[in-house]
Amino acid sequence: MPLTLDRQNAYRARYARLRPGWRPATAVYESTIRAALAGRERPVVLDIGCGRGGVLEQLADVDGLRLLGIDPDLTSLVEHRLPTLRRAVALSEAIPLPAAAVDVAIAAWVLEHLPAPERTFAEVARVLRPGGVFICLAPNRYNPIALLNQALFPLQRWLVPRLYGRAEADAFPVVYRANTRRRVAALARGAGLRLAAFHTIDDPTYLAFNDALFWLSRQAARLLPEAAAVHFVAVCAKDA
Repeated sequence: MPLTLDRQNAYRARYARLRPGWRPATAVYESTIRAALAGRERPVVLDIGCGRGGVLEQLADVDGLRLLGIDPDLTSLVEHRLPTLRRAVALSEAIPLPAAAVDVAIAAWVLEHLPAPERTFAEVARVLRPGGVFICLAPNRYNPIALLNQALFPLQRWLVPRLYGRAEADAFPVVYRANTRRRVAALARGAGLRLAAFHTIDDPTYLAFNDALFWLSRQAARLLPEAAAVHFVAVCAKDA
């Protein structure tokens, strides 16, 4: 039986009960964005790689948000679950916005796919207003799951539907050129930004195809150093 998102989330709920205070990476990402929005008046939020939905759907209760989205895939934009979202087909290396147009730029599951991440960071720095922030959620290159994912990529279009019940079209090449704390800090610095926060998050559910593997994954997560946690949420700030 594939490890569907619903089954994986059920294991995450079990893990949260076993580890009080733990939150999945998407929850850390959302709360980090909410903290960045606090106190801003009618902020402009740009979702880079917005796909069909995501965290913007969870932010609907925040008053005054002006939401923008870009993604290279037209089909995803057409199928986006927020029909009022202003969106465009575009790459993160060439954001179709003027300088200093955005208060908060966000990107989930994007950094690992960028062949030239320095271009993306430079573009984000260009469109951010002084005092703005860039918040990204990404896999950690040092984690064994990321290493396995990269090694098995030639087989991903065959494996992903069978192991995780996802469409083959949702498997994209990974290069992990912006997926460590040191690398994010260097990219931010090169673009004139500052790494303001870096949160690592463990998650033993990616190989939890059954209860025994869930138990083994939990034990492995306990042994890994914090620097090898499976996910991170980074905040890069453009100083005022």
